Order: sequence, then structure tokens, then C-alpha cells
Amino acid sequence: MTTPLKSDALLVVEGLGIQVGGKRLLRDIGFSLRPGEALTLVGESGAGKSLLAQAIMGNLPPALQATGQITLDGTTTRAQDAAARRALWGRKLALLPQEPSLALNPLARVAPQLAEVYRLLHQQPPSAASAQAEQVLGAAGLGGAGSHYPWQLSGGMAQRAVAAITLAGGAPVLMVDEPTKGLDAHWRGRMVELFRGVLKAGGCLLTITHDMHVAQALGGQVIVLRHGQAVEQGDIHTVAAAPQHAFTRQLLLADPARWLPFAEPTLGEPVVQAHGISKAYGAQKLFAPLDLELHSGERIAVQGPSGTGKSTLGNVLLGLVAPDAGRVERSARLRPHAFQKLYQDPVGSFAPHISLAQSLRDAARLHRCDWKAVQQRLAQLRVPEDLLARRPDQVSGGELQRIALARVLVAQPALLFADEPTSRLDPITQQEAIQVLLHAVQDNGAALMLVTHDPHLAAAVGTRTLDFASSDQPTAAMLAA
Repeated sequence: MTTPLKSDALLVVEGLGIQVGGKRLLRDIGFSLRPGEALTLVGESGAGKSLLAQAIMGNLPPALQATGQITLDGTTTRAQDAAARRALWGRKLALLPQEPSLALNPLARVAPQLAEVYRLLHQQPPSAASAQAEQVLGAAGLGGAGSHYPWQLSGGMAQRAVAAITLAGGAPVLMVDEPTKGLDAHWRGRMVELFRGVLKAGGCLLTITHDMHVAQALGGQVIVLRHGQAVEQGDIHTVAAAPQHAFTRQLLLADPARWLPFAEPTLGEPVVQAHGISKAYGAQKLFAPLDLELHSGERIAVQGPSGTGKSTLGNVLLGLVAPDAGRVERSARLRPHAFQKLYQDPVGSFAPHISLAQSLRDAARLHRCDWKAVQQRLAQLRVPEDLLARRPDQVSGGELQRIALARVLVAQPALLFADEPTSRLDPITQQEAIQVLLHAVQDNGAALMLVTHDPHLAAAVGTRTLDFASSDQPTAAMLAA
């Protein structure tokens, strides 16, 4: 798919391909973006969407080779000439990466990281840069988080912090990779408005997302990727209303809004009981005294705005964090390994320097699980076994999320706290992964707590909902399903 060069375009991609060894990961992608234009990439997990953005940046892993050419603001370079584009980072070209935990410096507080952009790219004096950083963080709902380290932020808060830092440079060519995956509806809408502001200011936008609602809100063009190839391309509203390719139709039909509720489970004995628990970090109260009883077979959907304590509740119930008040009773008949967490940030839950195969084999050995059973689970999740030879940073976010699901199920948990377990998956793969998860939970008679910002997913999976109010009212209310 080639694209003719347009003299007024900010970004032109022509014949872009990526390969490793003799295997093609992406082939013949082309598009052009003028000032004020938006393009969204959608498609299956692992189709090469993030690799495309990394190739444009000139930041592909060394083992991968790019072909084709890229034109930025009138200057054309070969796709493999990465160094030629790195001088433009921040000023002309910016990328909001998929994993905020990898983009932020874990040893520096958030506000100084943002202020550094204003100092280095806009030559502001330190005092002015710090003041502007605090102002921007306040507008992003992070006014009290500027003095925090990244590891003290929730997933949604880290997502907003990275977005603020990325946008601070004012680059006219902006690429954003899954920018709304950890956000509630309010902040998802605010993020879309920020990106629209880039377009109104004369910039262009390339968005990678699994959320067709976000794609339609941004407008412009869409490219649907499958197996590293563009199978459909056109106006986003036209494609959404009348998709021409069978895979595009599958993507739209797999939206959780179209799911039917899963069957009601049979409840057993209590797995965990919380009596009057509460938790706060400094002046921030996350949840008021809360009573909760969770039975085997039960499925609770946990919802609420970013940063209100959903993940912290799971940590308290699992014994990873002590409550400030109250007590948690876990069933004495269950072994400690029966309480498991599926982390929101999958890349942070794997040892970075060993292969995925080694991580899975270690888990299988620890929990006395036959390796053939692990292979069967990977097949159910459509994870090619040859991916396991790679390290965690060498696979896509969606691929790693499925491998993390396969690994946690090795432990046959009696209580599984699943924190946004499908946020990096396309709708088709998400539906398949949720079915695998629920069947495993049902087979083991396990209890499930599912954290999600998607009300449709919560309605389909949960038998009841734990709804966290805003941080202004840190109260958790139990609602009937």
C-alpha cells in the first residue's frame, strides 16, 4: 500500500515494512497526514501497530529491520535510518508509549520530570518551568501527585502523567499508543479533548487503540491491521457504519456492549472476609470502613474513577498491603498461593532479563503443573509458543497480557484479583481471553474480582459490582448486579 507524497503533509509513510530474520511483521503500510488530520490504527493484538509507531520514531529494537521511507515536515529519510529522526524527538515528533511504567523515570518525582520538558525544550527558567508543571498536573487531576514517584501512582494516574509530559513538548506530529486504556470515562473524554486540541493547533495525530469509540470521537481516517497487513482503510465513520472486510466486522461485533451476560455461578464457602477495612496514603483516603465477603464461585466487578483505591483494595484482600483499620480473614483451608493477582501492568510483573518460557516453566514447577497443561492454555489464548523464547519487552502488550493470564492460572487460584486484565487486547481477543478466564475460574470454583473501566464488560462478567465513588467521596458501595 503506497501513498503519494503531499507537499503540505506533516507526516508521510511510504511502503513501511518491518521484519526480523526472514519473518515479516509488518508489510507495505502507507499513509499521509496534513495539519489537522487524524489517523487511527486498530486491529488484532500483535499485528504490529506499536512497531509501526516505533519505526517512525526510529526506536525499533536492534533485531528488527525497517524498510520504506518516512517524511517528516518535508524531510525524507529511509525507515532504517533511525538516527536521522532522533534529533526531532520532542520538538517535531513525539510518542505517548503504551506502557507508562516504562516511560517514567522511577527514581524521579513526577513534577520535575514534566518541568524538565519546559526547561530543555522551551528554555524556561527553573522556577517558571516548575510553576507550569504544577499547573498542567493540576489540570490533569494530578495536583497532589506532583511530589510522588511514578510507582506511587495508579495506572490511570501514570497514564495521565505521561500524556502531560508527551504533550508538553508541543510536537506537531503526535503518536499515541493505547492512550486511554487505564482511564475511566471522564478522563477518557478529557484525553480525547487534549488530542483534538493538537489537531486544532495545526498538528497531526496517529492513534493506536482497541477502542473504536475513541477512534470515532477523534475522527479522520482508520487503518485496520491484521497479520501485519492493512485489510481496510478509509474514513472512520464510514468504516464503522459499513465495514467491508470480514475481520473489521468481527472487531465491531466483539465490542463488550454486545456481549450477553455470562451464566450465574454456584456459590460456595467464603474465601475472604473483610471487616471494617480502610486505607489511606497520607491525606488521600482511598476507601472508608468497608465490609466485604467473597464466596467461591462469585464474580465481583470493581469499578470507579482512576486513583480511588481499586487496586489497593485488591492488595489489602490478598495480604500484599496491610489495612489502616479493620481486619481481613482469608480461608484457613486454602494455601497461600491460592490468592493471586493479575497485574494491571503486565510488563512489570515479569522478570525483565529472562525468557517468557523460563518464567512460565518456573511457575509450572512451583505449582506442580504439567507443562502440557500450560501449552494447552496458551493455545486457548492464541499465543504462539515460539513467542516464549523472547523476553517480556520483545512482545506486544496484548501478547504479554495473555501470557500473564496463562501464568496466573497455573496456580489454580481460589481467589483471583484481575486488575484490568484485558485492557491491551482487541475486542475479539478480549472476548476469547475473558471466556478462558471465566471457564478456568468456574472449573476451579474460584472467586474473581475484576477491575475494569468498561461498564459493559462489568455487566457481562460480574454477579455484583463494587462501585468506588470519586476521590472527593472515598466510599465504596456494594450494588446488586
